[in-house]
Amino acid sequence: MISVRNLDKAYSSSLVLSDISATFPSRRLTSLIGPNGAGKSTLLMLIARLHLPTRGEILIEDKPITDFRLSDYAQKIATLRQSPIFNLRLTVEELVAFGRFPYSKGALNDKDRAQIEQALEFLSLDRLRKSYIDELSGGQRQLAFLAMTIAQETDYLLLDEPLNNLDMKHAVQIMRALRRLCDEQGRTAIMVVHDINFAANYSDHIVAMKHGSVRFSGPPSEVITEKNLRDLYDLEFEILKGEQSMLCNYFKPSGAIS
Repeated sequence: MISVRNLDKAYSSSLVLSDISATFPSRRLTSLIGPNGAGKSTLLMLIARLHLPTRGEILIEDKPITDFRLSDYAQKIATLRQSPIFNLRLTVEELVAFGRFPYSKGALNDKDRAQIEQALEFLSLDRLRKSYIDELSGGQRQLAFLAMTIAQETDYLLLDEPLNNLDMKHAVQIMRALRRLCDEQGRTAIMVVHDINFAANYSDHIVAMKHGSVRFSGPPSEVITEKNLRDLYDLEFEILKGEQSMLCNYFKPSGAIS
């Protein structure tokens, strides 16, 4: 489990996060939701140790993250940043191999190669292994970066808007892959996502943020309500529930004021 306690983050005189306290349960998929500028990505990057908090602490399994050596932390947490860009001409297989760097430092052994193969197979990328990253579609490229993250073989995965600019097929493919990672491999995934319907239907846990603060958190069945979403996004919502899914309709909800 990851916990954050009384977390602040300021840039110069601007307070981006204010007194954030939240928990992210183990072996579960948590979605960070909220409008632009809420502080979701900032919180994720603090957990990733890519930024330092102004105040407060972050703990993994009750141990402050500052107590981990960076090399050990890289074997504990893998981070996929928003719209990753590689200027090197690499094949999919070469990119995925970067996920093994915390272990092999570039000198791949049999275990590294096995993890690379498993990651490629897990995301059905085997046929694209020799394709160059800059020649792939946006969806295929995002799957390749996710495979690199999976190959890092960490307990925790942090993903900053992994569905950004993807078509429906690739977005569903990534969400299903994340669900399988949690359900079948016992991994913990935390993702920033703007599509409220993906968050509501695939997540185990929701943390909703606005103006640098946590507004509500909990399982989707409890926290995804019309009132909560209206207060979070300043939009009218109509939630339609089926036997195995829910639709958060904000396009033309019935009864909405025009």
